Amino acid sequence: MEPVVIRIPVDRIADWVSFHDVFQHTLGFPDFYGRNMHAWIDCMTSVDTATDGLTAVTVPPGAILILRIDDPFDFKRRCPEQYDALIECSAFVNFRRTEIGESPVLALLLNGSCEPR
Repeated sequence: MEPVVIRIPVDRIADWVSFHDVFQHTLGFPDFYGRNMHAWIDCMTSVDTATDGLTAVTVPPGAILILRIDDPFDFKRRCPEQYDALIECSAFVNFRRTEIGESPVLALLLNGSCEPR
């Protein structure tokens, strides 16, 4: 099954407000989205269950959603808290799913050249 790749415009992220704005807009989180990482995890956990209505972007069961992060080192430098939260919470989404016998659903593509020394 082909993965679905969505580019996340991290160049528009400067703080927590813009982080949640970008993800809500890009992935189509609902109006009642709680705009915190617990709510982000809930939305991402259900990305393969369109009937949950937590994302407009969905993948078929068994497929993977790849979040493409261009220039990740710039994002990490500018927004270290948001970068770390994205990494940790993406991993938690998959952990949460495997704990209940479901397959992982989320991957990150950190698309950029090697970090300068």
